Amino acid sequence: MSFAHLGLSAALVRIASDHGFESPTPVQEAAIPAILEGHDVLGLAQTGSGKTAAFALPILHHLLHERRGGSRHVRVLVLVPTRELAMQVGEVMRELSHELPGPIKVVTAFGGVSINPQMMSLRGGADIVVATPGRLLDLVDHNALRLSDVGALVLDEADRLLDMGFAEELADILEMLPAQRQSLFFSATFPDDVQELANALLKEPVFIEIPDEPEHAPDITQRSIKVDAAKRAQLLRHLIKQEGWSRALVFAATKYGTELVAHKLHRAGIKAAAFHGDLSQGARREVLEAFKAGELQVVVATDVAARGIHIADLPVVVNFDLPRSSADYVHRIGRTGRAGASGLAVSFVTPDMENHFRLIEKRQGQRVARELIEGFEPGDQPAGADGTVPDDDGEAQAPKGLDPNGGIKGRRKSKKDKLREAAAKAGTP
Repeated sequence: MSFAHLGLSAALVRIASDHGFESPTPVQEAAIPAILEGHDVLGLAQTGSGKTAAFALPILHHLLHERRGGSRHVRVLVLVPTRELAMQVGEVMRELSHELPGPIKVVTAFGGVSINPQMMSLRGGADIVVATPGRLLDLVDHNALRLSDVGALVLDEADRLLDMGFAEELADILEMLPAQRQSLFFSATFPDDVQELANALLKEPVFIEIPDEPEHAPDITQRSIKVDAAKRAQLLRHLIKQEGWSRALVFAATKYGTELVAHKLHRAGIKAAAFHGDLSQGARREVLEAFKAGELQVVVATDVAARGIHIADLPVVVNFDLPRSSADYVHRIGRTGRAGASGLAVSFVTPDMENHFRLIEKRQGQRVARELIEGFEPGDQPAGADGTVPDDDGEAQAPKGLDPNGGIKGRRKSKKDKLREAAAKAGTP
């Protein structure tokens, strides 16, 4: 089975191929035709099974053939539980839509950061909004968007949405959506509360269940180094120079991250380039050819863009940002140690990602001993007067203490709180 046989447009089949999607995964093979036919879908699949592309590709296909709504209207709404997942799903949507005929506007919205840039990006509406529930309701309260024209709703990692206490927010959002819409529901588990939500949300859905298969780590040397987030770029430069890496493929979470890391390496005299979906196909080809020829020492890539990277005798892979899942971890580090060659995979583990990396270790059935490198040991980074934490180059990072999960229940003021504040301002008892 190939993507060409699933009913996708020729442009999307080509883009899927350009991004290294050689053949559909089981969840993609089952979900894409059902979504294209307009059915609601209930998908039970683990993270890393390819479900983001399973709904992203057919959604983009529909958008190419639909007329856009007016100002402040949203055509597709994707709800996710965390800021990290919102960023990654938004990244996939942007990379897959980048070369489509006609612009597709994707806006990502989550809590823990200023709402103003997100409101600005929603001016004129959006084709796709990927959001955490709390921040989405904040944007609705600010009249930054309308949900009355949403044609497709996606709930990604629905079990985590409920586990994190978003049930009330989801109920408020569902009331704002039109009754006539396509609903896509993806979850790794199916407890009673998830089943109740699915029953209320979906109409005669196509049920898809992908068995969870054990994963095996590749036969390569794995290292994990404990380091503060602000020291990672400096540590990367240190390792490249001190250990004499001839070539390294570095994974970052976002397009912005790839550009920033590549810029810092280049400034330190290391020949590096970013590799992400916003680059044209010609630019991506030039980067790969330069990397294969040894003209570049480091390529910094996102997961989606890097699916098309196949480098013979690649000695080192670095997880600058940890992947979302053990499946992505195995996929990343499997780029080295091929065809009988030895390989090295290095992961930077920041204090706030320690538990996440332990889950990756548990999933792959292998413990990776933590290393401490002198001069790069984790420690509290003092925040400046503006609340930002400088990185190793003195550049401002995200304010210290920001919520890593995007919107969290309880952060958004309730209606009663707002009424009390209004009454207090008016001087009423």
